Amino acid sequence: MPVGASPSESAPLVFIAKERGAFRLHALDADALAMGLTPGMPLADARARVPSLRTLPYDPASEARLLEKLADLCDRFTPMIEIAPPDGLLLDITGCAHLFGGGAALAHDALRLMHAQGMRTRAVRAVTPEAALALAQLDGTLRAGAVGDEATVRHLPLIALRAGTDALLALRRAGFVTIGDLADLPPAPLAARFGAGLVDARDRLLGRIDSRITPHRRLPPIYVEQRFAEPVAHVETMLMVLGDLLTLACEQLLERHQGGRCFLVRLYRSDGEMRVLTVETGQSVREPAGVLRLIREKIEALTDPLDPGFGFDLVRLAVPTVEPLGAAQPALDGDPARDVDITALLDRLAVRFGPGRLCRFVPRDTHIPDRASRLAPHGEKAPTAPAWEVASPDEPPLRPLILFDPPERVEAVAQVPDGPPRQFRWRGALHRIVRQEGPERIAPEWWRRPEGHAGNPGLTRDYYRVEDERGRRFWLFRHGLYERETAQPHWYVHGLFA
Repeated sequence: MPVGASPSESAPLVFIAKERGAFRLHALDADALAMGLTPGMPLADARARVPSLRTLPYDPASEARLLEKLADLCDRFTPMIEIAPPDGLLLDITGCAHLFGGGAALAHDALRLMHAQGMRTRAVRAVTPEAALALAQLDGTLRAGAVGDEATVRHLPLIALRAGTDALLALRRAGFVTIGDLADLPPAPLAARFGAGLVDARDRLLGRIDSRITPHRRLPPIYVEQRFAEPVAHVETMLMVLGDLLTLACEQLLERHQGGRCFLVRLYRSDGEMRVLTVETGQSVREPAGVLRLIREKIEALTDPLDPGFGFDLVRLAVPTVEPLGAAQPALDGDPARDVDITALLDRLAVRFGPGRLCRFVPRDTHIPDRASRLAPHGEKAPTAPAWEVASPDEPPLRPLILFDPPERVEAVAQVPDGPPRQFRWRGALHRIVRQEGPERIAPEWWRRPEGHAGNPGLTRDYYRVEDERGRRFWLFRHGLYERETAQPHWYVHGLFA
């Protein structure tokens, strides 16, 4: 027993899951395996053998999150990483191995990284992802980082095919035990008896079919990186390097006539830890100095300060979101557009306080005034349609600046029931109308579930722009068509013009 460890902490540990109406062992540590316990064994039988057994419930969601974290850590070796549940990672190191001194050296670095995270892992290289995964899980003879060839794959058991239980049972009944027993059989009879999928799985294991992995994260359009022979232990030095990477990325954006909306920085420490910094902009940009300023703001706003530890040995910059961006047209006096400075200020505020704290109004595709706009977080892609409705320069505004939610009930008098209002009483004051324009008839959205401010929300509204004797302007509407939708329409004031 280790010094300072309690008996409960040194007891074998297993994870249990409920299967077929009983709790069974799902995963075991090395001590539990050494005591003869096996996955799938009933928990009652395991406790009879090892009374001091420690148990924890199996949590597949936490296991998936752990694999996601480990995959992100392995991103320092290659961006082509596929998660192979429940306990595997597939790395496509084509074109990357020379950066680490060869495939074997890369595998040893990956094992050291996993061991630093408290993981017991095996690393095997093969010509196909299926062969590498099967050898890592089922073959214990290969050294760490060794290449598994076809002869090694032939000795694997049939479970390496990852076929269904019925197919494996049929193969065993036919006398097949290893992959080698199937390797030299012609594909047509084998497919006729056991299915074409089994033939395809066999050929992928043996490297006869070229296969590719599916990365768990979509590769960014642009990414650049800088590796260091000696870890960088100063944040300011790392920021200088990051400025050079931003220059390279922005040059690529310029060649493609694009701009970035999101910039993702991954900082890899020499002890295996990783920090991720993400900045988003309100519009497409490709100015290195502006983006670097946002990254500095992000670092200063971190609740958990950026700690280089023993130093960063890799800095990677990705631009996952890009948009078309043409050349900027300055004004006649040579100054850029004014809204550029405003956008830069909004970007800095969003980085410091969070994008959800800074919102703007964007139009909605609806003709209902109550729903014509919504609040969108800063950095959200602006809608291409619809656009804001703008009145002519010589016309009064179509909509008031102030809208009431909900509209406020008023007492109005009209010469005829379906005519324009002549006067109305609102908040105890009488307003005599001297000018009015309308009606603007707005029908309800019949395809939506009825919801509104009062009564039947599915009634037509007739809007009027009116002005009283003192020059105050209101936006009134009559709710419902007289004798067609209601016997007694009600009037509401919905907004005030400036």
